[in-house]
Formats: sequence, C-alpha cells, structure tokens
Amino acid sequence: MKLASTPTGFGRVEDDAFVPMGDDIMIYLETGASSDGQAVPLADVQLLAPVPRPGKVICVGLNYRDHAEETGQAIPDEPVLFSKFANSVVGPGDDVVVPRVVTQPDFEAELAVVIGRRATDVSAPDAPSYVAGYTCANDVSARDLQFRSSQWLLGKAIDSFLPLGPWLVTADEVGDPGRLAIRCTIDDDVVQDSSTDQMIFGVAELIAFISRTITLEPGDVIATGTPPGVGMARKPQRWLRDGERMTVEIEKIGALTNTVRLTGGGQG
Repeated sequence: MKLASTPTGFGRVEDDAFVPMGDDIMIYLETGASSDGQAVPLADVQLLAPVPRPGKVICVGLNYRDHAEETGQAIPDEPVLFSKFANSVVGPGDDVVVPRVVTQPDFEAELAVVIGRRATDVSAPDAPSYVAGYTCANDVSARDLQFRSSQWLLGKAIDSFLPLGPWLVTADEVGDPGRLAIRCTIDDDVVQDSSTDQMIFGVAELIAFISRTITLEPGDVIATGTPPGVGMARKPQRWLRDGERMTVEIEKIGALTNTVRLTGGGQG
C-alpha cells in the first residue's frame, strides 16, 4: 500500500487517485485504523512528506561499499550515525533552500525506513516486523560546513535539507529492501546509479544496532546511506546550482523531485 500525507490529512494512493483515511499518520502506524473517504485525482492533491514531523531522524554515513571506495575511506566496522531533525524535512515538489553561508551544497539519494512500532533492543531477525514502510530521501548536505569539525551536524541538519516522499510504501509491498535499484538525477543528468545490495549494514542490522541504545518510535525515520556519485567525490567536484531539479528514484517506491534554490551562497 502507498500511504501519503497532505495538508488535509493522511490517505492512500491508488493508481492516480488519493483516498483520505484520517488526520494523523501516527494513528495509522500504531493501530492500522483508518476511515476511507471519497477518492480525488492525485493531480489535484498537494503531497507532503509522508512523515512531516518525525520524532527522530537517524542517518547512516558511509553505508555503501561503492561510496566508501569512491571517497577513499575504509569500510566501517559498525554503522556511522548522525542526526537530522524535523526542520530539515520537506515534501515532494518543495524547494531545497540553500542558506547564503553554504557554498558547497551536495545531493545524496537514500532509502528511508519509517518505523511502525516501538522498538527497544530488538534482534536483527525480528527487526523487519518493526518497519511500517519505505520512502525516498535526499540527504542534502553542506560539505563546507559538514567538515569544519568531526561532528557533521552543522552541515546536515539544515532547514529543508531532507526531502522525503513521494509517499510511504508499506513493507509488504517493497519486499527485500536490500535489492532495490536506486539513483539520482539532476535535471537530465544521472549522477548516482546503484543498488541497495551495496549497503554494508542492511535495514535489519541498522534497526537492531540503533535500538540497542535508542528506542525507536512509530514515525521515526532512518536514512540508510547513499551510493557513489555525490558531488563531493567527483573530479572536479560538482555542487548544486540554483534552479536544478534533483530526482531520487528507488525501485518499487517511486520518484522524489525537488528544486534547488540558492539564497546567495552555492556555486550557481
């Protein structure tokens, strides 16, 4: 099932229609309760991020073998975690607004996991049962700020720097999250093209690792890392420019498109 969030509530997407189901994604994730309304054409609906205000956003760095190789870094022995917050989340079609202090804005296509029920110290074999579904994410990053120190927060948790969408696809429909094609295009240029089978730590391993010390709640988001092709690793380096359209596409999930808007920094 494809589940979407709109300014008027939460619903499911069927073909080219949106069917209202209620007012709160958390209610659905926790109980599965819903009340169907009258379907409206999807083209007439403004989609928000599937989880507009996640309680936690936990991101994973260097989680693709081919990405670690392109950056010249060693394969990590355990997941590298950092955080973003709800202020970073925007939906499909929204602008990614680059602050004037940022001169090296970058893109990162990612598979995002949405937690469906409370998870504390769960095992990897049990972890898939805690997943509500999956969506596309773009872990937009300000590289000039990210590497000012050993802590990445400054360059990651920026307003509008985490597009999510276009909807949440339930886990039963996605199947194995470790066998999905993933790519990013900027305008018509394919800049990332890989598969989630390159992930060093799979979804189940990540949930088990994180939940050892951090309780995951319904609606929490895990961004699972990015494949190679990011602007930082290119020669020459390639930073986002004003007006460019970024599209993250993940097999069985969909395509998430957002436009870059510079406010005085950047390279455009």
